[in-house]
Amino acid sequence: MEIDQKHPYHSISIEETLEKVSGKKEGLSSEEAQKRQEKFGKNKLPEKGGMNPFLLFLKQFKDFLILILFIAAGVAWWADQMADVYIILAVILFNAIMGFTQEYKAEKAIESIKSLVKKKAYVLRNGKEEEMPAEEVVPGDVIILKEGSTVPADGRLLERKDLRATEASLTGESMPVEKKTEPVDKNAAIGDRANMVWKGTNIARGEGKAVVTAIGKQTEIGEIARSMGEMKIQDSNFKKKTSKLGKQMAIIAITTALIVFAIGYWYRHLIFQDILLVTIATLVSSIPEGLPVVISIVLAIGANRMAKKKAIIREFTATEMMGSVSTILSDKTGTITQSILTVKKIFTGSGQELSVSGSGYQLEGDFKKEDENINLDKNPVESKLMAIAAFCNNASIKSKEEKEKKEENRKEDEDKDQDEGPKVTGDPTEAAMLVMSRKAKIKQKEPYKNYKLLDDLPFNSEQKFRASLIETEEGPEIFAIGAPERILELSSHWLSPDSPQEMTDEKREEIGDKIDQWTGEAMRVLSQGYKNANGKNSLKADDVKDLVWVGITGIIDPPRKGVKESIQECKTAGVRVMMVTGDHKKTAAAIAVQVGIVESKEQEEGDKYPVSLTSKELDVKDEKFDDFLEHVNVYARVGPQTKLRIAERLQAKDTMVAMTGDGVNDAPALKRADVGIAMGQRGTDVAKDASQIVLQDDNFSSIVNAIREGRIVFENVKKTSYFLLTTNFASTSVLIVGLSLGFPIPLTAAMILYVNLITDGVMDIALATEPGHGEIMHQPPVKKSASILNWDIAPYLLLMAAIMVTLSLFVLDYYMPQGTAMARTGTFLMVAMTQLYNVFNMRSLRQSIFEIGIFSNKWINIAFVASLGGQIAVIKIPFLRDLFGFEELPILHFLVIFALSSLVLFGGELYKYLKFKKSLF
Repeated sequence: MEIDQKHPYHSISIEETLEKVSGKKEGLSSEEAQKRQEKFGKNKLPEKGGMNPFLLFLKQFKDFLILILFIAAGVAWWADQMADVYIILAVILFNAIMGFTQEYKAEKAIESIKSLVKKKAYVLRNGKEEEMPAEEVVPGDVIILKEGSTVPADGRLLERKDLRATEASLTGESMPVEKKTEPVDKNAAIGDRANMVWKGTNIARGEGKAVVTAIGKQTEIGEIARSMGEMKIQDSNFKKKTSKLGKQMAIIAITTALIVFAIGYWYRHLIFQDILLVTIATLVSSIPEGLPVVISIVLAIGANRMAKKKAIIREFTATEMMGSVSTILSDKTGTITQSILTVKKIFTGSGQELSVSGSGYQLEGDFKKEDENINLDKNPVESKLMAIAAFCNNASIKSKEEKEKKEENRKEDEDKDQDEGPKVTGDPTEAAMLVMSRKAKIKQKEPYKNYKLLDDLPFNSEQKFRASLIETEEGPEIFAIGAPERILELSSHWLSPDSPQEMTDEKREEIGDKIDQWTGEAMRVLSQGYKNANGKNSLKADDVKDLVWVGITGIIDPPRKGVKESIQECKTAGVRVMMVTGDHKKTAAAIAVQVGIVESKEQEEGDKYPVSLTSKELDVKDEKFDDFLEHVNVYARVGPQTKLRIAERLQAKDTMVAMTGDGVNDAPALKRADVGIAMGQRGTDVAKDASQIVLQDDNFSSIVNAIREGRIVFENVKKTSYFLLTTNFASTSVLIVGLSLGFPIPLTAAMILYVNLITDGVMDIALATEPGHGEIMHQPPVKKSASILNWDIAPYLLLMAAIMVTLSLFVLDYYMPQGTAMARTGTFLMVAMTQLYNVFNMRSLRQSIFEIGIFSNKWINIAFVASLGGQIAVIKIPFLRDLFGFEELPILHFLVIFALSSLVLFGGELYKYLKFKKSLF
């Protein structure tokens, strides 16, 4: 049996299709379906090979710093310093375990998100309808399509009844598409193949049956997913930065260690073995062996913080990369807006323009005229409009019990504006009409509570209206809702508060002006009308004429709560927000004005650039395209290729790009962007797999939260790196200067390693927990090409080294008359204590420690006390004191050294004041 899953089934008849897929209208037998599954496989999209724990563990060793550590371990082994070998190998292993654990958790997190969506299919098997997992569907199966369900595979329609599908995830078209069964042109685009249904799309209304023509990777969605797998992606920007950082710090470590060896061996003529051991210890302590671990911890903490704010990190490096994002390419529907159509205005034959309160699917709301509540019971025209909205409708609302349960939980979900009110199924436009009528409680009032539906005429794109035959107190009436121009064209009268009036040219012009005004305000306008049906008990399209025009309703997809504030925060933080949507140009511009992306929806006189552009207008050469990108922030009717081009051209200008998306058509751009952000609630699996971050609440504000956390992560990576560099450089400087001045070796190899353990090994991990401070979103984003380590740190580095070296050599000289062991004991304490105090300087690279609070990070204080305890223990406990070669030090001397070492803290404060505060005066 051969089935061509790529045949143009849309261009042939139903009978030919069934013949080619060896199918029947009554469906396959279970035995035949099993054979086909063995032949064609399961109906699943292409997946990454899965997570191999062993390979994931080995991946942790692919790092330049790890390579240097292995070399250092080899040198220590050659020098027969096995304790050092074991310490270094333990650090390497710990780093690998930490990285593996965090990446494994991240993968599990995204798997758990995907498992929340249980995909089912309704299939005819053995002549009966069966519900089964979607992956069990095979070519030739007959699938049953129901309102609200997801299409499990590509298929050719066999039957349809008022069937409309939402195909935005594949084609970008936001409105439901009406489906047909007749063949279409062989060369028709996917969006024009009205007799086909596609895997991953949704049935908005109606019902139907289709024979499966393609499954899994052979579907249209599968083709896109497969092409993405072949896309070559470069290393992340953060990986490049940390790799460069590791090389820089390793070069510094090797250089300073060689200087120590050169001075000790050739200048001071020390014993080769003694200076070699000190050199090895210097190398080991100077190499930032803890950096990979600290970076993993910083990223893990950032990822956990982001998860609490509804952003799930799939790739750890995206945690930091969000902090460097300078441009966000955001979709409109569902990210900036609620993706819930809501009636906001009505205008009727009474001449009244009313506003309707309430957002989303809230069933409570007021009708106001100039901020004053209107009683609809005393306004017959408005009441009639509500009745038409309620009964000329095929949407539905969940049961009263579910609603009441929802109301009980509303207080817990006040900030989840998309979830407010009950769930509504059906066409989004009809849902908006139904919710408005429920706000008016029209079905609970006389005489409307006795109205009954006799017949229904679904919306048709050719007739541009839907109609219902309703039994009313005055006999059967036809209620109609449709395009405003169409209903106006079909109306011969208009409803005044007293009675129907004959439609005049002046009245048509008045209504037309209002329609134009609302359309310009980015509202989708519908019109309502009715007529007496003269005893009819069935309804045809030809019956819908000579209507009485009642009014119009203005529908919007309102912005999400908090989005405007979040966009303003982006501007303050130097992050550009660009709207890239498939919706209409005017709609996109109007929403962009509401949320603050642009100031005006119309091009002002004298402006060189328009407010918004479409894909067609962007079909220009790169030079002109780049010019548009620099000055225009709103892009409408944008297809996947244009999205991809926008991302690529921005990246070519050293711009760090984050892009949002939910559909399959977004996936290539999501994968190409520096940070791809998929929607967790309405996003397709393909979009999630192409992204680095998944938003659980689909909310733009969560992106801004992620940027804030990403900046904190980058700052903490800088802080920990600078802390390691500063302390290591200062320790090495003590050795270099001490040896150069004729002192004996200030610290032995064991002392150097222990200082490194109790300071770098403890304090840098504590520093990784530092929360963000107030200035974090008032600074421009870090440039894509900027290094973590730069020359800005040089003055601070030299200042800290000067203070630490001066204090350490002062102590060394002071205790020398009491012997070398006592001198090294004092020097050890001073070196260690100055490094501990330095961590408080590093908590903020700009702000005073007294401004952010000495005790505001408990982990720093705990680590400080623990490290201090470690220093005291190694000198006071006899066994350890003898092991390291220390001498007993009086407690008063401890206190003096403790006090003197705090000069490092005040030196850091003076540096911050001179660099960041002096310019204010």
